[in-house]
Amino acid sequence: MASGFSLKDQLFNLEKTRYLAGLFAQALPEFEAERFEAEVMAGLLPLELKARINWIAEVLGRHLPGPLSEVAPQILSALPPPLDPRKTDDDFGDFIFAPLGEFIVARGLSSDPELALDLLAEVTQRFSMEWAIRPFLNEHPELTLARMQQWASHSSYHVRRLVSEGTRPRLPWGQGISLEMSTPLPLLEQLHSDPTRYVTRSVANHLNDITKKDPDLVLDLLESWRALGRQQDKELIWLISHACRGLVKAGHPRCLRVLGYDPDAEVDVSLRINTETVQIDDFLNFEVTLTAPNELPVIVDYRLTFPRASGAASTKVFKLKQAGLKGAPLTLAKRHRLKGDATTFKLHPGRHEVEVLVNGRVAAQGSFVLTP
Repeated sequence: MASGFSLKDQLFNLEKTRYLAGLFAQALPEFEAERFEAEVMAGLLPLELKARINWIAEVLGRHLPGPLSEVAPQILSALPPPLDPRKTDDDFGDFIFAPLGEFIVARGLSSDPELALDLLAEVTQRFSMEWAIRPFLNEHPELTLARMQQWASHSSYHVRRLVSEGTRPRLPWGQGISLEMSTPLPLLEQLHSDPTRYVTRSVANHLNDITKKDPDLVLDLLESWRALGRQQDKELIWLISHACRGLVKAGHPRCLRVLGYDPDAEVDVSLRINTETVQIDDFLNFEVTLTAPNELPVIVDYRLTFPRASGAASTKVFKLKQAGLKGAPLTLAKRHRLKGDATTFKLHPGRHEVEVLVNGRVAAQGSFVLTP
């Protein structure tokens, strides 16, 4: 095996490659499984995940020559049964099938897009084809959107989810797409009442992407869905909260009102910081006490201001509590670890600010000193 890589990583990727090779060898006696495995492993380990997917697809292409029309039956015969339809969430499948999507793009995007889309609908029931569908949205938008309209009522929730996830404006690791943000909204309107959380979570993530550029477009849509009454109240409230999570952290007034929280509500808030000096890797401890004269739903967050090495400052908002005030004081205690080994955020000693946000508005503030 290759040196310089963990044994666990080597064995895991060997096992997955061998599994894929075995599926094709079982379906196609002429498929050279051992050679495929050796070729894949010879170049796989130095690559990052997306590059690994592309590499496996490239090697597979050498072992499955011919146009997509000839290869499609071979792919279908090699596929295992679809993912368990009795599950309803977080069933992402096996990443080793992701290379099939890249293979289908390479072999069918220009020459046979309709057949390619048929194949993606099958493969996505083993692992999401959200990356592979995006080149088709760019090259064949009308064809792909028409197919997605059909998929939105597909019997498999994995296919229905592909409609929302594949059209997301800011899909992680996904190729950019040229669609207007409003173009997929009729599809989302159909999917928002889906009975499967795996689908509605994708719809919410899609809408959260849009809020980065056009919050009112999303809020208008959510209010129209509420008026339609097609989704269960509890699920719709969850979807709205998840879709607007970025707006909630930003204290967007209209968003908070849509969720039932009044940014202008009268709330008395006190902040007590119990650790005025905190070492890096230790815990900041504080308490927040809230009182309102009447019953009142509240979203309570806190915002930390971090000094940077350059002398500037950055902020980060954290969730604290969603609660209902009922006239009596409500005290919330928090222990927040200030991690010194975080890969995305380096801490620097000095005075740090703490702000308590109630329904998006700053209601109390204090500070502490971070030491090495």
